[in-house]
This record gives sequence, C-alpha cells and structure tokens, in this order.
Amino acid sequence: DPGRYDRVLVDAPCTGLGALRRRPEARWRRSPKDLAELGPLQRDLLAAAILATRPGGVVLYSTCSPHLAETEFVVADVLKAFPGVAAEDVRPLLRDRAGEQLPDTGPGPWAQLWPHVHGTDGMFVALLRVG
Repeated sequence: DPGRYDRVLVDAPCTGLGALRRRPEARWRRSPKDLAELGPLQRDLLAAAILATRPGGVVLYSTCSPHLAETEFVVADVLKAFPGVAAEDVRPLLRDRAGEQLPDTGPGPWAQLWPHVHGTDGMFVALLRVG
C-alpha cells in the first residue's frame, strides 16, 4: 500500500560477505555476477519500501555485506531517485550491550559494522526519512 507505513525494514538479500567469519565456505559459493544480480534487486526493494512509507516515516536498509555495491552505492542511487528522501545519521542509535554508542562505524550518516571492531558480522545500516 503506497504511503501506508510508519516504519519499514529492508533486510536486503545480499552476498553475505560480512558473515564469512561464521560461514567461511560461503566465499566459494559467490562470484562477481552475484553483485550484478543483487544490486538491482536491492535498489528495487529499497525503492518499494520508500513508496510504502508515509511522509515523515522511516526506512531502515540493512545488509550483511561490507561491499560498497551493496551498501553505500545502493543507498546513494535510491536517494538520487527520490529527492524527497533524506538519510539520517543512524550512528547514535547503534548501542552496545552497556548502552554505549558503538565506536568506529564510519563517517555517517549510515554505519558499517566490522567483525574485528564490533564483534558482529560485517553489517551495513542506513536510516532514510521519507519527506
């Protein structure tokens, strides 16, 4: 339904390269064509989420990949297509178990988590506000 939802989560299908520490065998199941196939799907899903979100609502885009073709490039392309949508700084919302803001998540406004820094899978998160 167009413009019906306050909040939409897009946990986009991705290469899963950020989860290699838990599933190292996955590297042998991936090829460069995966990025070419997943990129358009990720953009389409994010665009559909924006269209389903009411003005003032938010869309959270997330992948378990650190690859720019699945993270920043997807968000940047979709933001160009939707001038009324703005990226909000998601970094202050990311907290550790003690409630402290996670360090070293990148320059913003989105965040990239890393296994060797944060003890998580490699994950990307962007928060978009629909105008």
